[in-house]
Amino acid sequence: MTDGTQEARHHIMGGGIAGLAVAVFLLRDAGVSGKDIRIYEQLDVAGGSLDGAGDAAGGYLIRGGRMFEEHFACTFDLLDGIPSTDDPRVSVTEDILAFNRMVPGSSNCRLVRGGKPAEDRLELTLSAEDVIDINRLILHREAGLGERRIDDWFSAGFFDSNFWMMWSTMFSFQPWHSAGEMRRYLRRFIHLFPGFTRIEDILRTRYNQYDSLIAPIIDWLRDRGVTVRTGEQVADVEIEGTRQGRAVTALVLADGVRVAVSDSDRVYMTLGSMTDASVLGDRGSAPSLDDQEGGAWRLWRALAARHEGLGRPEAFCTDTGKTAWHSFTVTLDGPDFFEFMEDFTGNRTGTGGLITFADSGWTLSIVLFHQPHFRGQKHGTYTLWGYGLRGDRDGDFVQKPMWRCSGEEILQEMFGQLRLTEAQRHWFDDARVRVCRMPFITSQFMPRHTGDRPDVRPPGARNFAVIGQFCELPRDCVFTVEYSVRSARTAVAALTGRTDPPPPVARTDLDPMVLIRAARVLMGG
Repeated sequence: MTDGTQEARHHIMGGGIAGLAVAVFLLRDAGVSGKDIRIYEQLDVAGGSLDGAGDAAGGYLIRGGRMFEEHFACTFDLLDGIPSTDDPRVSVTEDILAFNRMVPGSSNCRLVRGGKPAEDRLELTLSAEDVIDINRLILHREAGLGERRIDDWFSAGFFDSNFWMMWSTMFSFQPWHSAGEMRRYLRRFIHLFPGFTRIEDILRTRYNQYDSLIAPIIDWLRDRGVTVRTGEQVADVEIEGTRQGRAVTALVLADGVRVAVSDSDRVYMTLGSMTDASVLGDRGSAPSLDDQEGGAWRLWRALAARHEGLGRPEAFCTDTGKTAWHSFTVTLDGPDFFEFMEDFTGNRTGTGGLITFADSGWTLSIVLFHQPHFRGQKHGTYTLWGYGLRGDRDGDFVQKPMWRCSGEEILQEMFGQLRLTEAQRHWFDDARVRVCRMPFITSQFMPRHTGDRPDVRPPGARNFAVIGQFCELPRDCVFTVEYSVRSARTAVAALTGRTDPPPPVARTDLDPMVLIRAARVLMGG
């Protein structure tokens, strides 16, 4: 069957933030009409990894959260033209900045040990050798580092430092991840070192990222005639030609519909996904461990097998034992636990950020959001989020891996880490717990060789580009919203010729004062 309507000349595969950003840049900057833009999203809701769902009765759910900082130039440019849902007179960018002025973040309790704030929570506990190794990594050329593991670079003692505990849980790094990716992070965010132990200068959204970012973008796009087709998966892409010159000729949907694509049309392909194949559990049951690759990975595998220059997905998606973690969202009907945590941490709710139980076998962390965290959240309810970076290991109070635990068992482990009394545990009697397994959540950090991530504009590509977390953008950092948005702006500039490419990645690592301040922090000064 062939779709002969040909209404859309710009086909966007994937309705995550990268795909939505492409549509915004096409409309706003490239002068494309909304009726000529079509987004295909395999899930029933757009937004990709930036999600927020549920209700008070069944429990609210987010799979994860994304942090922002002032140098996310592409992201703030994107959002500066999108009206906030709460006040259309204010852009989403302005709303984020206003919210962070109102609720500034500075953690008093980043690390917990033995059921109380760690006495050394403001110290990095790095050895002289560790500091030298960090500086060597920052100064090393990137060539060849992508394929090396972090634990190939640092000594065993480094992984016992507070620096590593805070670094790994803040950014989700594991010892077996790419040293090249860690180098990019060290250079990209070196200006944040002075506030690192307190998670300062990190920007947060007013609500979860679906409500704060995705919903207003979708409203803006639909008001301008963009077609957002949810529940519609692109199962295959027909590409004709060679590396010297090739073009997409058709998109094949999962239901068998074939969408013809002319050489003058444009296709933006999201390949791979860090939240593809997510599976849920609840208070009484753990998520399934029967990891299956979702449509985003199957499509990338098929295309890479047929066409040179489209990367090597196997570098990222073949070992879910090293790329998975579980998160959980808890919905409570009263403020008791939040009031307890304000006294425990010394932080007003929403100002402290991530709290990590440093002696937890699971490397368990939790966040108490500014409330409400969901637009329309039922008055009197409270939501918190947590995750286990090492859910493959046994817990300290629940003698089994987090990956095999129900929401109830995860609560019991959290209770033990906080040393809650029996009376305090009753605060959770009616709590709703949503657990989520994400098999590929840190897949973009896996060791890689040059070419494993395709260029935004693959060799010879006349009418298509690759966007999202699994294309190559020199110097920028995967696992950030900025990376996806930068890929979108790069793709629109390359395929339309009507817009400027994105600004260069901010190089604060070249600022002498930034380097001096970072050196003082690393040396414990």
